[in-house]
Amino acid sequence: MMRIEPGDLAAVMELDPAIIDEEDAVKFHTGLLAVTMYRKSHRLWTEGKLKKARKVNNKAHRLTGCDIHPGATIGERFFVDHATGVVIGETAVVGNDVTIYQGVTLGGVSFEKGKRHPTVGDCVVIGANATVLGDIVIGNYVRIGAGSVVLKDVPDNSTVVGVPGQVVERDGVKIEKKDVLRHNDIPDCFMDEIAKLRSEVDALKAAVGKKDGAR
Repeated sequence: MMRIEPGDLAAVMELDPAIIDEEDAVKFHTGLLAVTMYRKSHRLWTEGKLKKARKVNNKAHRLTGCDIHPGATIGERFFVDHATGVVIGETAVVGNDVTIYQGVTLGGVSFEKGKRHPTVGDCVVIGANATVLGDIVIGNYVRIGAGSVVLKDVPDNSTVVGVPGQVVERDGVKIEKKDVLRHNDIPDCFMDEIAKLRSEVDALKAAVGKKDGAR
């Protein structure tokens, strides 16, 4: 039986309300299985046992639908809520207490060797089907909204939405751990801009109306 990291199991127990108990998590949580198999493949990779590492990686992909390259570096308490469609590239670096949802890609935009995948900080939440591409840095306490496409660095304590991703500052207020699942509760910067434009148009109409009335 593969060794399950206590921190990874603790993250599942804390963040997945559907889990019955630890036995349920160990036997049936596909995200935990994907992370556990990644940990094993990564150990083999760092020991220079590259083909054995790839074999474990391939098996994990077939069993869980999650493809985490053995060369990726991932911190403690990594939580994958449903493993299906998750892809994490070879040179990706992921910090501690990171949560990702189904369909997330941490991918590259180059065929060159070297660092070509994202670096993700601590306490980051990446929503379902979000795509983060290239050798960019995602800061600490960042939320990336579901379906967003992120191509540029993201500063600490901010939220990203849209295609391409737009950063919305959060005034330095850190995301509390209890809010980690709320990847749907994010600002809509596009609707905010539309609302501002409508307000400006209304103000212009009112100004024009006053001038016409004064004639």
